[in-house]
Amino acid sequence: MNRKNRTMMAVVCAAAAVSLAACSSTGGKNATSTGSSGAANSAAAVAGKASTPTMTVAMITHAQPGDTFWDIIRKGASAAAQKDNINYTYSNSAQAPQEAQLIQAAIDKKVDGIAVTDPNTPALSAVIKKAVAAGIPVSMFNAGEKDAMSLGAIGYFGQDELVAGKAAGKRLAAEGAKNVLCVDQTAGQQQLLDRCNGTKQGLGSEGKMEQINVDGTDDSAVTSSIQAKLAQDPSIDYVLTLGAPYALDAVKSVSNANSKAKVVTFDTNQQLVGAIKSGKVLWAVDQQPYLEGYLAIDSLWLYKTNGDTIGGGQPVLTGPSFIDSSNIAAVAKYAAKGTR
Repeated sequence: MNRKNRTMMAVVCAAAAVSLAACSSTGGKNATSTGSSGAANSAAAVAGKASTPTMTVAMITHAQPGDTFWDIIRKGASAAAQKDNINYTYSNSAQAPQEAQLIQAAIDKKVDGIAVTDPNTPALSAVIKKAVAAGIPVSMFNAGEKDAMSLGAIGYFGQDELVAGKAAGKRLAAEGAKNVLCVDQTAGQQQLLDRCNGTKQGLGSEGKMEQINVDGTDDSAVTSSIQAKLAQDPSIDYVLTLGAPYALDAVKSVSNANSKAKVVTFDTNQQLVGAIKSGKVLWAVDQQPYLEGYLAIDSLWLYKTNGDTIGGGQPVLTGPSFIDSSNIAAVAKYAAKGTR
């Protein structure tokens, strides 16, 4: 099933928001709950378990179906939920109106907490504020860092995407990049725009950067779009993708186009780690998605059980860091568990 079909499945799933039925990032699996019976998608055994009353939490994301990055998020969330005696549901939609419906459904269910990503503040701010006004604590993660605290979130966990982009751009400049192609797989999401814009700023006068939008729901469309651009402009010496699956598509594009361009990316998954080990992808900007998912859940438990907040009213940055040939061996053992 290509990503376009899975996207249609995700939208159908989002329409069933009143029941908090959810699609996983790898297909149309039902939402999983984590409680005394153990953690779905848990990465490893949890040392202890809280004796506090069971809480219910809804985790809602803008995950693109098929993007395995979100499976890592869920492993972190599941580990925290198991430790904290939390039952949580997971739902996702890459379409902001449907994500808003999922948040509203969680409000209607009167859950004890909501962990949510915000890729589109104009579309999601009203319903996030509605949750806060209803007395439901909201943690935010992965997207929406600039707006999280003003929306009333108890904390934000992720990276500043503009800062991450600048770091990527500076590294590209240091490596001698002259013509960078930045590949945006989901048009209109602010955090992705920040990655490309930050890269351009970091690159500075050392080189130029062009951004293209591709259909991230379809592997073949991503590959053909990048390949066509490489054929059109042989001077492109780096392809920068904004997610691990698209980096693997870019590797195919470079080969098909007989291009000499190097591939680098944001974010990782197990397959991407293998591509770095083999040299097909030079490096990845890592925001530690396992940590994001873990903190998004754990922060709600801390707040509900002890009134604690993390970060002193400021976003908690989980990245950026770089994964490359110098540290890939250390990362690989965790990637094999699905946690990096």
